[in-house]
Amino acid sequence: MINTLYLPEIREMLVDRDSEGLRDFSGALHPARTAEFMEGLTAAESWVVLRAAQPYLRAQIFGYFDEDRQIEIVQTCNRQEVSELITDMPADDCVDLLEEVDPAVVEEILPLLPVDDRRDILRLREYPEGTAGSVMTTEVARLPETMTVRDALLEIGRQSQELETIYYIYIVDGESHLRGLVSARQLVANLGKEDTCVADLMERDLVTVYGHDDQEVVADKVANYDFLAIPVVDNEQRLLGIVTHDDIIDVLLEEAEEDAYLAGAINPLQESYLETPWYTLAWKRGLWLFILSMAALLTVIALQGYENVLKEVTWLALFIPLIISCGGNSGGQSATLVITSLTTGDLKLSEWRQVLWRELIMGLALGTGLAALGYVFAVVLITDATSVQKLVIPITLLLVVVTGTVCGGALPLVFRRLGLDPALMSNPFVAGIIDVAGILIYMAVAVAMLDELQVLFAK
Repeated sequence: MINTLYLPEIREMLVDRDSEGLRDFSGALHPARTAEFMEGLTAAESWVVLRAAQPYLRAQIFGYFDEDRQIEIVQTCNRQEVSELITDMPADDCVDLLEEVDPAVVEEILPLLPVDDRRDILRLREYPEGTAGSVMTTEVARLPETMTVRDALLEIGRQSQELETIYYIYIVDGESHLRGLVSARQLVANLGKEDTCVADLMERDLVTVYGHDDQEVVADKVANYDFLAIPVVDNEQRLLGIVTHDDIIDVLLEEAEEDAYLAGAINPLQESYLETPWYTLAWKRGLWLFILSMAALLTVIALQGYENVLKEVTWLALFIPLIISCGGNSGGQSATLVITSLTTGDLKLSEWRQVLWRELIMGLALGTGLAALGYVFAVVLITDATSVQKLVIPITLLLVVVTGTVCGGALPLVFRRLGLDPALMSNPFVAGIIDVAGILIYMAVAVAMLDELQVLFAK
């Protein structure tokens, strides 16, 4: 929903070319709120407001615009002015933006950037999507290990205008090898010992990631250690950049969104739901629906093999929905628990034995309860079978639920072991597999326990 609170005033200032009023508006609120109040403006009008803003605010406000407006501004506005805006943006945000801009426009803008900024952007663009290098920023507070606290504070004061964050200050040698870090708080706390060397204060045992590490690995480390940022190094421990907490939040949201799509058996969307064409949605949904339909067809084939049995003992058909529902639901629960634990890092592949053992116990416990309930249903609903024959239902439920929990716990582990996303083994897929297994178990138990069926199969 567009916030129109200040829109008439902004348009009036645009008509009057009131640059001073636009500058005051741009600096009066948090950049996110300023961007929110500009949602009703066109890209051209937004650019006029940005040009009036203080330089240090321009990139911040621009960063809160939606992607489509950012792209339109970059592609339609003055190239030189746009290059100045891009120079003030964090390098990782620049890379993400330029990846979506027309390549011809990018080729026009890159030569206008300062050499260092252009080099950083080109280097970051070489990292594959979804890696630490693709989300890191090269704007890092760094100091030589020989510097004193007094000189360090002065240097950080000079660097702070150019940096995205100064929570952590990284200590490097002359060849940019990472030696340690000190926090801004440590420097301030030791202001009374201003001649102390930062090497005497720095923490040396650092947690780092490599540029080609998966972004999920980075997010897990930041979450586990409660970091505000994590350094990215190369194979020789040279400091390349940092991944900040705001980028980690974006990664976590992206991964959660992808897992949610996969859990519903839908290929992840590249754009928002309303911006994705209907035929793209149909393809992404239809592909998996076709695969799931093929899995469901296996259930039909399994039932077809027992057509004579179902004709002879009609009450068996009444309980098919109960059988496959209990199996699929229990398997889906197990899969969800294991997938979540793998995603959060609470569970490792090496612990597969514990997982299977726990799911076996859970299957026996849950299956026993559902079997008791199933026997009650059988007694109430079946009138033309003996008490022993009615045991088909509880025995089947016990076996199906155990099968469901064990398979639901094992399949995500198998997928992770194969290097695939465990979320692919989502509830619909688990349910489809357990449905087939449930029918086979059901019919096998029925044939083994019902004298009438044994006679039929003997023929």
